[in-house]
Amino acid sequence: MPAAKAKSTAPKPSEQALRSLIRTLGLLDKVMQPYFARFGISGSQWGVLRNLHRAEQEGLAGLRLSELGDRLLIRPPSVTGIVDRLERAGLVVRDEAPEDLRAKRVSLTDKGRKTVEKVLAVHGGQVERVLGCLKPGEQERLHHLLSRLGLHLEALLAGRESGGA
Repeated sequence: MPAAKAKSTAPKPSEQALRSLIRTLGLLDKVMQPYFARFGISGSQWGVLRNLHRAEQEGLAGLRLSELGDRLLIRPPSVTGIVDRLERAGLVVRDEAPEDLRAKRVSLTDKGRKTVEKVLAVHGGQVERVLGCLKPGEQERLHHLLSRLGLHLEALLAGRESGGA
């Protein structure tokens, strides 16, 4: 009788890549937490503040909670909790959205705007520190690969497979 082939226990490249991505995201969070804490905010709060700042740059007076959730890819209860904390800190304000009086619109306060400006004044340096081990071409390749993966995941969420590019 022929000897049974030993089953390979090495993880597939896809499993290795996913594990590395998850681990890297965890490490990124651990590096960024103390950075944002210097400004009295969390990474999640930064996401809300930055999106409200971008909305202002787009000429919008604020965003509804549902719009923030869509932009941040988080569920409405999570958005509400983050906005509650930012509101208590005086960084954002909620009011009725003129287009839908049942909806709440969130916008930056002057204090929130100043916090965003303080972070942005040094943020480029932090980004360089985080990605500094990669050469510019490698950073571009990483961006390309993550964008492609993001599009694929969006397609999966929409119920359709995306083809490789």
